[in-house]
Amino acid sequence: MKKLEKRWIISFAIITIVSITGVFWPEAAPDTTGQFGTTDQIVTADVAWLLTASSLVLLMTPGLSFFYGGMVGKKNIISTMLQSFICLGVVTLLWVVVAFSLSFGDPIGITIDGKFYSFFGDPRSFAFMDHVGLLPHNKMASTIPFMLFALFQMKFAVITPAIITGSFAERVRFISFLLFICLFTLFIYAPLCHSVWHPSGILGTYFGVKDFAGGTVVHMSAGFAALAGAIVLGKRKNSRHIPTNIPFVLLGTGMLWFGWFGFNAGSALAANGTAAMAFATTTTASAAAMLTWLFFERLNGRKVSAMGACVGAVVGLVAITPAAGYVSVPQSIFFGFITAIVSNKVLTSKYMQKIDDTLDVFACHGVGGIMGMILTAIFAQGENASLLHGGWNVFAHHMMALVLVSVFTFFGAWILFKVTNYFIPLRVSEDSEHLGLDLSQHDESIDNSKPEPLGYMNLMQNG
Repeated sequence: MKKLEKRWIISFAIITIVSITGVFWPEAAPDTTGQFGTTDQIVTADVAWLLTASSLVLLMTPGLSFFYGGMVGKKNIISTMLQSFICLGVVTLLWVVVAFSLSFGDPIGITIDGKFYSFFGDPRSFAFMDHVGLLPHNKMASTIPFMLFALFQMKFAVITPAIITGSFAERVRFISFLLFICLFTLFIYAPLCHSVWHPSGILGTYFGVKDFAGGTVVHMSAGFAALAGAIVLGKRKNSRHIPTNIPFVLLGTGMLWFGWFGFNAGSALAANGTAAMAFATTTTASAAAMLTWLFFERLNGRKVSAMGACVGAVVGLVAITPAAGYVSVPQSIFFGFITAIVSNKVLTSKYMQKIDDTLDVFACHGVGGIMGMILTAIFAQGENASLLHGGWNVFAHHMMALVLVSVFTFFGAWILFKVTNYFIPLRVSEDSEHLGLDLSQHDESIDNSKPEPLGYMNLMQNG
């Protein structure tokens, strides 16, 4: 039996075991820890808003697939879109089985000066959604069912590895990618999520990191993982391509912008004024970044383009994410303005030109997340909440956390890419890359034509 066939058999065996385990998984014993409240605490308006916000965030992943799919060459549209879309399946099941526990389960960590700080959750706490039901959690989601909180957070976990796919588009083996996103979710996303958002997480408590909706957890982790992936996989044989479908990019941007209201405003976890403010700052930052990107491009001798407008808008959305509920609308305009300039300069820098980050994921999401974290530490409102409000220690701790998160996510992802490559080669063959991943990996094409060069059937069988 061929090697590749064995890998797919193992993959199918895993999903079979998970499915059967779900049928026979014993019902969780009643929780006696006192961490859950009663149904009387549930606020129906909050439930309605979080159901809506969760749906909006889910829409972002198909939106991302259109955004990326329109940017690549004609031979790789389907494969690029599928790499984003498949995360809805893989990460959802992984989240239910163990990743939610790793992210928000009973804390595991250390005690410093008499105070406990955790790094990740106990994988047994909420395995297969044990104890995750209709009652609210007193510390993490006190006015909505804990199940709704878990589902809302699931959408964040889904889109994070999907963002990474743009960095190695047009050259990654599909089954290798599936293995990598599993490892990334378990060993990078979940611990980082716990460290920032769990009530006892070390980055949120000891370092005081403010991340309203995922600038650090989602965008920095994805951005640095994308950079590591681009370096490990190396350059494409033909790193120049003409974006195939700009209308797809425009559509994807619109879906992302629309869904981002759930991403940011939903992170208030309530239908309140904070959600309304996050809604407002989200759209103004994106608008400012889009216009700044276009004008800055023109000042540098480049033409105004639909692609530039879309990339600028997304950069603004990324930048405001960690601060959406902490800053004013006028300040959010500055977030979009300055981040668009910095991101554009990084994207066009000589160093980034040497790295084949296919769809400039690091320059947009990585740099956008970094700028968002720095600006949040400067502008976040509240007493001693940021540099401008007398919070020198807060700013210093944010900069320390920035370095730690950058190192952890970059080198952690680099190791996971190497581990993945050890078991399953990450890159497709040169012939497969030349043919295009749509045909060589999926036997599909947007124009329904299937050229049959020498060795084509062999490619179909061996990927």
